[in-house]
Amino acid sequence: MALYSYVLDHDYGFAPNPFFGACTLATCKPQIRERAQVGDFIMGTGCAKRKRSGRFVYMMRVGEITTYDAYWSDPRFRRKRPCLDKGTAHAFGDNIYHHEPDGAWQQESSFHSLPNGRPNPLNRDHDTHSDHVLIGHDYVYFGGDGPLIPDRFRNWDGYDICAGRAYKKQFPPNMVAEMIVWGMGYGLGRQGNPADWVRMPEGAR
Repeated sequence: MALYSYVLDHDYGFAPNPFFGACTLATCKPQIRERAQVGDFIMGTGCAKRKRSGRFVYMMRVGEITTYDAYWSDPRFRRKRPCLDKGTAHAFGDNIYHHEPDGAWQQESSFHSLPNGRPNPLNRDHDTHSDHVLIGHDYVYFGGDGPLIPDRFRNWDGYDICAGRAYKKQFPPNMVAEMIVWGMGYGLGRQGNPADWVRMPEGAR
């Protein structure tokens, strides 16, 4: 069991996507998506430029790993396909990639598309560097309402649970165990709204 920790540059409920019964990481962080295994934990913290440094955003246990095509076609995750006219939670759906019959990647109109809805090659190429989608059924997501991470996890024998520009994975096992107990101990599910949302739309839960 490993714990991957990283800093969220922004938090719109897109990556991770904590809606409709599962927390999914289907875009961004291709290195984590490629390397994480079932049973590992993924943890995100707030960023300094939004004055959220050291804040707990979310933690999920990886319960399934699937591919983009399987994620797209799985009826369990159909509601995670982006739909811009159904409210904010639907608009930030992360189920956006699948292959065309000719093998080319299709990027649906989404947060990672260009403003006119056309595919964004930079985001597409970055996201699809890994074909893995991480799915967590056991998760806690605070968004912008997350607590400060206790000092003991910021300086545990010289280890800081909060990552820098990339991600961190190398932590003492006892630190990982206590971090998971602390993080998941708040109660499972979505506890708050994404930090970059203004309000929570009706029906988003």
